[in-house]
Amino acid sequence: MGTEHYIAELLYRYNCVMVPEFGAFLTQMKSAVINDGTNSFYPPSKVLSFNEQLTSNDGLLVSYMADAEKMSFEDMQKQVAAVSLKWKKLLKEGNRLSLPNIGELWLNKEGKTQFQPSYQVNYLTSSFGLSTFVSTPISREVLKEEVIELEEKIPFMITPETRRESSIRPYLKYAAVVLLAIATGFTGYRLYNENESNQELVRQEAHQQVSKNIQEATFFNTAPLELPAVSLNVISVKKTGVHQVIAGAFRVQENAEKKVLQLKEKGYDASYLGVNQYGLHMVSYGSFDDANEALKYLREIKISEAPEAWLRSVK
Repeated sequence: MGTEHYIAELLYRYNCVMVPEFGAFLTQMKSAVINDGTNSFYPPSKVLSFNEQLTSNDGLLVSYMADAEKMSFEDMQKQVAAVSLKWKKLLKEGNRLSLPNIGELWLNKEGKTQFQPSYQVNYLTSSFGLSTFVSTPISREVLKEEVIELEEKIPFMITPETRRESSIRPYLKYAAVVLLAIATGFTGYRLYNENESNQELVRQEAHQQVSKNIQEATFFNTAPLELPAVSLNVISVKKTGVHQVIAGAFRVQENAEKKVLQLKEKGYDASYLGVNQYGLHMVSYGSFDDANEALKYLREIKISEAPEAWLRSVK
């Protein structure tokens, strides 16, 4: 099977699948949507995107393909690198790279990678069996029903006298007009209150979503955390093995040093790895010269400590 097939399988279980030396496919949760204009319902899903700057090898794709193809980690790593080189060459030649069930990639005039996701597959497993459907609009004659209800309460006096009947009917017409105006006013007031309530709910949901995104943003910090002032010892860069289990990447060195101290207190052989090519300060749980030992340790960390941990291999 092709590399794109294994990428699609991993997108069901992970929010980030890195292709070494090529880029990363990322997913983000999207709530259910109702289109009032078309009366369409769209179930919850994962929105797929691509980041060409995340090219490091976290070991996820390579180890998954190695287990599936019954190959060693090193041989599979070379095979994936060859596929990445082939894809890059195809894009530089001005062609479009189409990955089934994932999307289409191409380069714009500035040489930046563009990505159009495929909407044929929903990678959110909790939405399995749910599909988009269009509902028949329901017409509600609310105003007419309220007028009829009010008219039923009017005491009609029907007599055989033509003069009295002719004198009552004009008043009934005027009463119906007044009642219609009152009913219209009540309906407009109720719709106004409902509109205000809906706007308040939208504001609350937007606030909750922003809070959730802030709490989940643990990979790239754009500013230092506002923590109480503490005295920290400067941690020197430690020479480590070629396979490193990464605990985090920080834009501020102070945050990286705090992370090292926290991990050491928990008993990990944590170390500060220095700055990578993107200017981020790297922190590792541990480093290994043997790839299999590093993968085994990575799986233990993902289960016991941090599912977002990843493997970095230094050439």
